[in-house]
Amino acid sequence: MTSSSAPTTTPQTSPTAPRRRPAPVLAQVVRTERLTPRLARVVLGGPGMAPFDTPEHADSYVKLGFAPPGPRPLGPDGRIDGEALKASLPPGEEVRLRAYTVRAYDPATHELTLDFVVHGDEGLAGPWAVAAQPGDEVLVLGPGGAWSPDPTAASHLLVGDASALPAVAVALERLPRDAVGLAVLEVHDADEEITLDAPAGVEVRWVHTGTGVPGVALVDAVRAWTWPTERVCAFVHGEAGAVKELRAYLRAERRVARGDLSISGYWRLGADDEGWRAAKREWAAQIEAAEAAAGLD
Repeated sequence: MTSSSAPTTTPQTSPTAPRRRPAPVLAQVVRTERLTPRLARVVLGGPGMAPFDTPEHADSYVKLGFAPPGPRPLGPDGRIDGEALKASLPPGEEVRLRAYTVRAYDPATHELTLDFVVHGDEGLAGPWAVAAQPGDEVLVLGPGGAWSPDPTAASHLLVGDASALPAVAVALERLPRDAVGLAVLEVHDADEEITLDAPAGVEVRWVHTGTGVPGVALVDAVRAWTWPTERVCAFVHGEAGAVKELRAYLRAERRVARGDLSISGYWRLGADDEGWRAAKREWAAQIEAAEAAAGLD
């Protein structure tokens, strides 16, 4: 995930006690790389990353905390003391959070790789990533996540726009090398296509937004796929409008079981991150209610 709020997934899991998320750690920029004109990579590390937990899932994500300059009080466990940090902020200031998929993590060096979609000077994290220099600090909360490819699936469908590209890339790397299926990725144009490590049997199909409406080409490409006769497991993440349409198609028309589908709107056209985060829970509840009324499992 390269923007917006944390994912909502629908795979069925066994009931467990909620895990308390660890306090944030203090990370430093180690190095940066511009992958494409609209995709920037930042590698975080430094001594403050030592308490960070190893991410488990293909869709593992962290929340980056951007705070005004000032002290970064540490607790006895080496993590940021959240209450002390909050108390140290100037009046009216707060830590602003943005969620990003973990592209890679090296537990030996505690280096965390994140990819950022960049829209010029728009937004908070994208401009930060472009301007980031070694030694710059940022808070890291997490990791979260709930989904990894099911190796027992007969076929795999991975769908996402640029915001979901890191998660799809990790999923492709984790698929069995004899896996089959389709990955559909929507980016602005051909300059935004990157090399992905996909099994030979998984077609990677790029579609372009260009000056059109985000998500339209993505939905069309999924609907054009010749649907397999055997069980399909799907991962679909991106703009909320396209995700809603694809969810209806996969659940109602293709009868993909709830436990075989991880799907979430990472962002919403016309809404900023805070606005979408506030509306997302109700949006998801309405979709769930509609599926329940339709008798979908």
